Amino acid sequence: MAERNETFTIVDDVLIRHVVPARGTPYEHTCGKDVFDSVCHAIDERDGGSFTSVEIRAAVGAPFTRVDVAFAFLKERGCIVPTIRKRHVGATSDVHCDAMIEWHALREKGGEQS
Repeated sequence: MAERNETFTIVDDVLIRHVVPARGTPYEHTCGKDVFDSVCHAIDERDGGSFTSVEIRAAVGAPFTRVDVAFAFLKERGCIVPTIRKRHVGATSDVHCDAMIEWHALREKGGEQS
């Protein structure tokens, strides 16, 4: 069975998640830098405690698709790591700093990286 392919680009300070599913139609979702920053800060405010995307979405008040894009990017880049069930923790004590390094690295690379 074919696997899902996921890549990210940044265009005009918008993180774009490109997904080619194993079956079905390819799709894209976006997350603006403002929401991305809010997600990272909300994670940092957990002081190392675990969280779900639903909890972070409630904390930042953003649409779930935008929070999901931020989560997918943070997981792919190792800024957050899964714990039990659907819970995650920050990989370090400063997720926002780590996330900004990854954000700018992707942007400077020309936008796309899987």
